[in-house]
Amino acid sequence: DGPVEPTLPVLREIHLAHLRSVPFENLDIHLGRPISLDEEDLFAKLVPARRGGFCYELNGLFAALLRAIGYEVTLLAAQFPLADGRVPIEFDHLVLQVAAPGMAPVLADVAAGRRSFASPLDIESDAPQWQPAAGASFRLLPESGAMRLWRQEAGGEWERVYRFTWQPRQLSDFQTGCDFHQTSPESDFTRKRVCTVMTGDGRVTLSGNLLITTRNGARQEEELPDEAAWVRALQMHFGMNFTREFTDKGTS
Repeated sequence: DGPVEPTLPVLREIHLAHLRSVPFENLDIHLGRPISLDEEDLFAKLVPARRGGFCYELNGLFAALLRAIGYEVTLLAAQFPLADGRVPIEFDHLVLQVAAPGMAPVLADVAAGRRSFASPLDIESDAPQWQPAAGASFRLLPESGAMRLWRQEAGGEWERVYRFTWQPRQLSDFQTGCDFHQTSPESDFTRKRVCTVMTGDGRVTLSGNLLITTRNGARQEEELPDEAAWVRALQMHFGMNFTREFTDKGTS
């Protein structure tokens, strides 16, 4: 309901609105539904079907939206660190560099789950960028010819998020990463269901059978007793009705 023009204030509003409206989720993987990166398929899933998706879907369609408004968007490949020290795949994560006439380039990403920054980041600064809506500070620092995103919750330690380069990519380049994450037993996405969205005062997340709500910095966790409770939580907090699909599949 605001202006639609390629400016930094509009980008900030759209970025935050997306994070609060479109969940980061991997439910199709656990239903055995192949994920398409075709732009029409992405639109049909995220908009009229009011679903979510993971990075290739969310940032892929967000890039199309921004280009339609008039922004210049460059797709970049990023890699999240792996706990066991393994080298992540090249197209592990998709992020966006966004620019416009009269607007300095920024980093945008509406698909990093709980580690998402609420507002695009100034890529020309290495200083911490505090974001109240995300409840954390973020900074971008050079690392071995690339850039590393760092994140720090209030009162916490700095944590590494993902590493990326400035090499321009096409959405089709990420098909191998999309295939890996929806099929490989080494991918976190095939191991556990997740659905998370930012709220006006925090975040709500379904991670496996754990319901996590954060409000004004206070975190609560609830272990859901069965599949029926999980399906009810999905409908209550995310407006998605998968009663028949997951009940029939017997997913746990």
